[in-house]
Amino acid sequence: MACVCEATPAAEITLPDEEHSARRARAFLSEAFCAAHHARVLDEAQLLVSELVTNAVRHGGPPVRVRVSCEGDGPALHVAVSDGNPHPPVRRDAEPEAEGGRGVALVDIISDRWGVEHDENGKTVWFVIS
Repeated sequence: MACVCEATPAAEITLPDEEHSARRARAFLSEAFCAAHHARVLDEAQLLVSELVTNAVRHGGPPVRVRVSCEGDGPALHVAVSDGNPHPPVRRDAEPEAEGGRGVALVDIISDRWGVEHDENGKTVWFVIS
């Protein structure tokens, strides 16, 4: 993946398989990505990474990793969350009073594009937002 923000290298963190990992992922994103993206997409990126990390902890299993980098022809933030489960996430239509079940739908609606990649260690769910 090409980095268009030469001053900001890609960053990665491995998180514990526990409830508080989503909070740690949001903090990591806040500290790790470039100033060009900070003001424009930080809130949306933190929401989406929180949803994906929560899914990884609840349904994926260790190791849970978050990677952030810049990519594309114009400045775009690329965030990837990996876990140890090869099964892809499933988009559900949650009831209005449901406390969960909206993560994949939010990624689909808010991000510019997203996808899932599989390897021998599990899967990576990624999104791009600009």
